[in-house]
Amino acid sequence: MPSTILTAVAWPYANGPRHIGHVSGFGVPSDVFSRYMRMAGHDVLMVSGTDEHGTPISVQADLEGVTARQLADKYNRVIVEDLAGLGLSYDLFTRTTTLNHYRVVQEIFKSLHRNGYVVAKEQQSAISPSTGRTLPDRYIEGTCPICGYDGARGDQCDNCGNQLDPIDLINPRSKVNGEKPEFVESEQFFLDLPAFTQVLGRWLSTREDWRPNVLKFSANLLDDLRPRAITRDLDWGVPIPLDGWRDQSMKRIYVWFDAVIGYFSASVEWARRSGDLDAWQKWWTNPEALSYYFMGKDNIVFHSVIWPAMLLGHNGAGDRGGEVGTYGKLNLPTEVVSSEYLTMSGSKFSTSRSKVIYVGDFLRDFGPDALRYFIATAGPENHDTDFTWDEFVRRNNFELANEWGNLVNRSVSMAHKNVGAIPAPRQSADVDHDLLATSRAAFDTIGSLLRRCKFKLAISEAMRVVSAANKYLSDTEPWKQQDNPERRDTILHTALQVVSDANTMLTPFLPHAAQKVHAMLGGEGVWAAQPEIREVDENGGPDYPVLMGDYAAQQAVWESRPISVGHPLEKPTPLFTKLDEKLGRTGPDWALLS
Repeated sequence: MPSTILTAVAWPYANGPRHIGHVSGFGVPSDVFSRYMRMAGHDVLMVSGTDEHGTPISVQADLEGVTARQLADKYNRVIVEDLAGLGLSYDLFTRTTTLNHYRVVQEIFKSLHRNGYVVAKEQQSAISPSTGRTLPDRYIEGTCPICGYDGARGDQCDNCGNQLDPIDLINPRSKVNGEKPEFVESEQFFLDLPAFTQVLGRWLSTREDWRPNVLKFSANLLDDLRPRAITRDLDWGVPIPLDGWRDQSMKRIYVWFDAVIGYFSASVEWARRSGDLDAWQKWWTNPEALSYYFMGKDNIVFHSVIWPAMLLGHNGAGDRGGEVGTYGKLNLPTEVVSSEYLTMSGSKFSTSRSKVIYVGDFLRDFGPDALRYFIATAGPENHDTDFTWDEFVRRNNFELANEWGNLVNRSVSMAHKNVGAIPAPRQSADVDHDLLATSRAAFDTIGSLLRRCKFKLAISEAMRVVSAANKYLSDTEPWKQQDNPERRDTILHTALQVVSDANTMLTPFLPHAAQKVHAMLGGEGVWAAQPEIREVDENGGPDYPVLMGDYAAQQAVWESRPISVGHPLEKPTPLFTKLDEKLGRTGPDWALLS
């Protein structure tokens, strides 16, 4: 039975181009999932955008000599173009500096405030002595007072998982310039997280299908929930929508609070742009709808504890109760799909440390599907994974080009040379039926894995079908059947049918190649739809780019479809380019390696 699926994808920060470590966590896995779900007949809404508020934007703007808005505009466009090039099939990829986003964030804030889950109190705020600017929690590092880890952040310790405040850190220092922050008294609004301890505990106890690392980490956080500041002394962010606060030029809702609301505000914006203002309700107030949130492991706490708490507070469903907010009873996450880190030489990708491979550079030299394949097969799905050029070249040459590309090329080439069209099966044998049965059975196996976000196992099963088809051709040797054209044609028909099946199974992973294979087999029109960059505005303001797409019109469906006997075939061109093995030792010239 078709389901209603929200794919909520972590918002990339608009303070620079994104690197392949980013898209290995939030980008490719969410797109593989969404493409499969659409092919399987489900109603999918995939949303995200660029995260454009907070001190990191202001810091980078100062470095580049531009305003925060100019910086956000610049990198919003860069990121949109990169994600479009990668083929991420967003229904809407927008940004957090829209009037729509401001309105939605302020309404959620007011609902939480009315229900008593947002409260004002004094806080020791961290200030940069050299600039006078507030330092965000994540821009302060020091020694954890609980476990002694020397790389703890001002919001949490990644070593022991405990929630922290910057003033808790031993020997705190600014990540911007290394200076010791000053702490000053400042009145701020706080999300009263302890007021959700019981209801979050009950809710988390029902999340049996989550990845074990996510569930364990989230449950452990409940033992030490504390109120968390959601405003800062800043001039860049969403204004506080309360009398006595909204006109203060140096008081803003802070970035982490407004960013998680972006999943909802983007859905509201998508509904408006689709022509039905209430269309978002199908994914947010329908209790049967399912929602999957994709991010890297450093964002687990925001999606498994803080965002659910905000939704519960809006719904009047925290430990102290309350009234249902402006938007009705909003759905909590069905699943939090967290990836680990893609590393290089054992360390996280880091622009500041010149340990980075930008998405745009990668796409220019190697195309989107080579990167998508590497992330799907060797990415950080369940544990940190080291990227090496040697492993990338190996997988491209021996798996994409030699296995899948070669199967497509030789199957289509032999049929074109000997028949000129898709041949008819005229003399079947058990070996043909066995291969076709293996291929058909793989649809259920792979579909089940994709529904459970087990992407590595899913693509391994698809490539197992590819390997079986290559072995079949080697064993049956159709090139030696010139004296028996009926048997030759049957072998070639069987191989082409499995090529078609495997192409369908690989479509969520390799949508660009899938479109080419569709055409090689005589197909016309759009098989796997791609996102479109559309220039939009808001109330007559300046244009900005968003990603949208017409995915309902694509032909790809999750089933084995008979190939069309007699359909003319052209001589194929190679599906993938083999890379020079020397690249595996050195990497390309533009790669910035430490």
